[in-house]
Amino acid sequence: MLAEATEPRVGVARRQAVAVGVLTAVVAVVYSAYSLVRFWAFRTTTYDLVIFDQAVRSYSHLHLPTAIVKGVHNGFGAHFNVLGDHFSPILVLLAPLYWIHDGPQTLLIAQSVLLALAIVPLWAYTRRRLGVWPAYCVSCVYALAWPVAETLAFDFHEMAFAPVLSMLMLERHEAGRRWQSAAAAGALLLVKEDMGLLVAGFGLYLLTRPGEWRRAAVFVAAGLFWTWLASRVLIPAFGGSADYYWAYDALGRDLPDAAVDALTHPWTVLRLLVTPQVKATTMLWLVAPLLLLPLASPITLAVLPLLAERMLSSRFGHWWEPRFHYNVALTALLVAAGVDGACRLARRWSVRPRPDRVWPVAAVAATVAVVPHFAFARFADPGFYRRDARALAAAEVLPAVPDGALVEASNTLGPRLTARTRVLLLDDRPHWAPWVVADTANATFPFASVDAQRARVNLLLRSGYSVVRQESGYVVLNRPGSVPDLRAVR
Repeated sequence: MLAEATEPRVGVARRQAVAVGVLTAVVAVVYSAYSLVRFWAFRTTTYDLVIFDQAVRSYSHLHLPTAIVKGVHNGFGAHFNVLGDHFSPILVLLAPLYWIHDGPQTLLIAQSVLLALAIVPLWAYTRRRLGVWPAYCVSCVYALAWPVAETLAFDFHEMAFAPVLSMLMLERHEAGRRWQSAAAAGALLLVKEDMGLLVAGFGLYLLTRPGEWRRAAVFVAAGLFWTWLASRVLIPAFGGSADYYWAYDALGRDLPDAAVDALTHPWTVLRLLVTPQVKATTMLWLVAPLLLLPLASPITLAVLPLLAERMLSSRFGHWWEPRFHYNVALTALLVAAGVDGACRLARRWSVRPRPDRVWPVAAVAATVAVVPHFAFARFADPGFYRRDARALAAAEVLPAVPDGALVEASNTLGPRLTARTRVLLLDDRPHWAPWVVADTANATFPFASVDAQRARVNLLLRSGYSVVRQESGYVVLNRPGSVPDLRAVR
């Protein structure tokens, strides 16, 4: 009799596992298609796709992760180890993929799969809390979330690992698998030096749970210690600077000074959190599509240290914006906090329909309503699936650069060259590479204007370079025997 009762449950569980697997695979395919179309249409950039491509290629050759483009542009030298920029050793896991296909498309697909994989633990967590069909709704909320869209719209970043690992950390803990949760937290620390703040934040959440204070203390202490160790010891050990990303001059000249100022002037901290206004706007965007329900859950404590790291900065304005990849590490946990918040409201309010039944559907509707304001809106634009005239021109001129060459390339051209050449960024200082591909029609990072780019081309022509190919503002230059200047400039 027991066997007869068990068999249907096993069958249901198996069907649900297949359904979640199919949903995850479909989302990964859609993400990959979006990313690969951007790459094909020349919408990806050297900063940052080529940096990661060069680093992972180095790993695949069993070397330390060197990125010549990062080292030369930022003055660290041609042999710069990117572990001295951000401590992200988890990228080594992607190296075997380069044995299958050596090129930046591999990173774009890997990122798509990693982002989609967060659906699995999020679904499992939501199913236990709300049931099966709400779990599918919540999975769709994550899949369409604007921080995920903005991450896919800005090349590749190590933060692709953060949603699945952070969600595993939470889901495994809630499932009673404490050591598996700790293992996910340990892997999360290898994503980036500041992921210790996310682990410490998870410890803050555990402080709200009865009987968890010892485990909470371990998470808080381990997370803070790792952030200090990676930032102050490991990054300098790999050739970087511990203060390279210090952005808290409004609080103090270093961490101890800033901590004292924050404790003695708390109103300064509160003002910094919402000034300029884009900071408040970004934080509102993070919770508004979730109908503010994360604010009803202590799980939101987990994301606060990492969020404060960005919002308390007084420079690096791109940290504050609802763009790029900076918000994606918070997304899965905030969606889970929305689930928890709905459950808490349902326990407090005896109303019909119940909040935990209404919220998943309402959150899907709100998330869909937000889609047109962010990167996934491009799916509805027919022009997204075509190369424009300039992209066609770029595709015409790039074959003039021979395989294996050292080439300085404009920011939008490097990704299409990096698989077969050694790419440097065409920037505000000539490096005298034998080959140069410049854009003289559109302003591209890091130049301030098109005139500056044209002035660079004129300087190169006066210095012995000759035009090999030009089309619609793109110019391919060559100077045989040119000796590149790749020395560090500190």
